[in-house]
This record gives sequence, C-alpha cells and structure tokens, in this order.
Amino acid sequence: MTIMNRTTAIILTVLIGFGGCSCRAKKTTISPEVASSDEALYKEGEKYLKKDREKARLYMQQVIDSFPKSFYAQRAMLAIADSYFAEGDEGNMILAAAEYREFIARFPPSPSAPYAQYRIGLCFYDKVLNPGRDQQKTIQALAEFKKVILTYPLSEETKPARDKIKDCEERLAEHLFTIGLHYYRMIAFKASTSRLTEILTSYPMYSGMDKVYFYLGDSYFKWGKADQSIPYFTKLVSDYPKSKYAPKAQDRLKEAAAAQKTAKK
Repeated sequence: MTIMNRTTAIILTVLIGFGGCSCRAKKTTISPEVASSDEALYKEGEKYLKKDREKARLYMQQVIDSFPKSFYAQRAMLAIADSYFAEGDEGNMILAAAEYREFIARFPPSPSAPYAQYRIGLCFYDKVLNPGRDQQKTIQALAEFKKVILTYPLSEETKPARDKIKDCEERLAEHLFTIGLHYYRMIAFKASTSRLTEILTSYPMYSGMDKVYFYLGDSYFKWGKADQSIPYFTKLVSDYPKSKYAPKAQDRLKEAAAAQKTAKK
C-alpha cells in the first residue's frame, strides 16, 4: 500500500468511527502529514485523552493498526487501556484489563510490561467488596499482584504490588474470620474451627491473629475438646499478652486444666 493510499484509508476509518453524528464527522479531519506519522497520530489522540476518551481511542487505534511495530504503537495500546481504567466503572475495568493483557502479550519485553501487569491487578482491586461479602475480586487481584512479584521482581511496581498483596490477604483473612465467628455463634464448631484454621495456614500475617487464636481455642473448648484448645489459648497468652482476649484465654486455660484432671480420675 502506498503512503497516499494508507493515508486515505486512515482518514476514512477515523471519519466512520466518528460517524455517530454527521456534523461531528465533517469537523474531524486528519491531514496527510498527521495520518502518515505514528508520532503525529499519537499526539493528536493524546490531546483528547481527558476531554473525549472515545475520540482519543480512535486515534490511538489508528497508530496501532497502521504502525503496529512502532514505539508509539506500544504507547497507544497503554493509552487505550489507561483510558478505560480512568472511566472507573466495572465494565470499563474489564475492558482495561483485557487491553493490558493484550499489551503484555504483544510486547512482553517492554519496560512498561510490569506497569501493565500491576494495573491488571488494580482493575480487580478497585472493585473489591468489604469482608463478609463476596471476595472473588480480591482473590483475582491477589493473583495478578503476585504475577508482578514473580514475573518482574526487579521492577518499581514490586513494592506497591507487595503492599496490595498484604491488603488483599488481610481482607481475605478478615472475611474468613467473619465466617468463622458466625459459625462459632451458631454453635457449629466443626465449621468454625475449619475456617479459623484456614487463616493460620493461608494468612499467617493477619493483624487479628489474637482473636483467631481465641475463637479457635474456644471453639474446641466448647466443642468438648479442651485438650485441643490449650495450644491456641497458650499461644494467645504468650504472643499477645496485652490483647483484650488474653484474660479470657487465661481463664480458659485454668478450666481446661481442671477438665483434664477430672478426666484422669
């Protein structure tokens, strides 16, 4: 295709894309100089990123279609992804994540690949729900942030990804605790011990570990398994002596010891 033909094709594509209103289409023109330059097309689209994202995306897509191997094609793909991300609603976050994934697939060695991977995590993280509600978005965000650490360990995105991982794990642990506490109050101790034990094995850095030890120990205690409660009450008293649960744990330890003595008689 000659430069002139390619230029004509680009102009027609953009005009059709803007054809939602014929008067708007007439006002949108691209000179041959702009249409034949990846840099000029990109900069023209860049002007609209804040005031008319849809129009900006059309320019950026022309850069990608006409100059797929250029430096500006990479920048254009990221700009499209970022424009969807900036919209903020769930539907556009899905589109943003798809665009970031496409960028990584097409330009895996790019210095911007860690940024794209981190933003995929944010697409899910920004839509997570409070503990006690469905945590699927939190689980997805956690998995994407972990990819940053595993795939790009030396990137500058590693630190914020670690911070987000910590927060995601805190949320998931709190979610499990909420469920475990619910079962505890329902006197369903088999279920409560299962959920609370999962926190110990999956999220050992959880900030509320003192209450986990208490309710895990107390679940066993009220379940009639005083001997299994002792390690958790002991851990609570030794590691969290200032916890509000420590005095109650000490009382439980005395009761558990008395129960053991009675059982031996």
